[in-house]
Amino acid sequence: METAEQEQTLQSILDARKAQFEAKAAKEVRKIYAEGIESVRKGGILESAKNVGDHAPDFTLKNPFGKSVSLGEYLQRGSVVLTWYRGGWCPYCNLTLHRLQQELPQFKAAGANLLALTPELPDKSLTTQEKHNLSFEVLSDIGNKVAREYGIVFRLTPEVAANYQSNFDLHGFNGDESDELPMAATYVIDRDGTVRYAFLNADYRNRAEPAEIIRALKALN
Repeated sequence: METAEQEQTLQSILDARKAQFEAKAAKEVRKIYAEGIESVRKGGILESAKNVGDHAPDFTLKNPFGKSVSLGEYLQRGSVVLTWYRGGWCPYCNLTLHRLQQELPQFKAAGANLLALTPELPDKSLTTQEKHNLSFEVLSDIGNKVAREYGIVFRLTPEVAANYQSNFDLHGFNGDESDELPMAATYVIDRDGTVRYAFLNADYRNRAEPAEIIRALKALN
C-alpha cells in the first residue's frame, strides 16, 4: 500500500528541494552550481557512459561492515538495480535513498536486488545507511574506481569544489583530494549482465523515477 509520500513522484520531491535552494541561495552560489552542471553536460560524459545494451562491468566492493559484495554474486540471484549517490552530504541523494528504501519491496517483488554505490569512506556510508534505515547494500567505491569503469566520473569545477570543501569537507568524506564525483546514474541489469535501463543526467537534482525502474524490471520477466 502506497503512502501519501509515495503517491508523489520522486522528481516532484526533488524539484521542491531545488525550489527551496533557488529561493534561499545567493545569486553567485546559484551561478556557480549552474555552471558546474553545464560543465558536466558539455564534458561528453553522457555519451561515454555505459548505456542500454552495454555489458555491465563486474565489481567487488566492501559494505560499511567490511563484507565483500560483488555484482556477479547478486546477478546469480536475479536482476540488479545499480545506483550511485554522491554522498550523505547531498540532500538530493538523501531524498532519493529514502524513496528507494520505500520502493524496495516492489523491486524485490520484480525479482531484483538494489545496490547503491558511493565514493564515501565506509564510516561515512555507514552513517548514511543508519540514518535512513537502509536495508539494501551500500558499497564504498573508494576513488570512484567502479564508477570510472561505467564512465560516469567527472571532476568538479574549481568553484564548486571550493564551495563543497568549505561547506562540508568533501575531501574528508571521500578520503582524497581528487574533487571527482560520479553522476547519480541508475542502471537495471539483467541476469546475464546486460544493461536494460539507464538513467544518465548531468543535473544531480534529477534522478531515476522508481516507477520507471519498476517498469524496466517487469519488462525482464
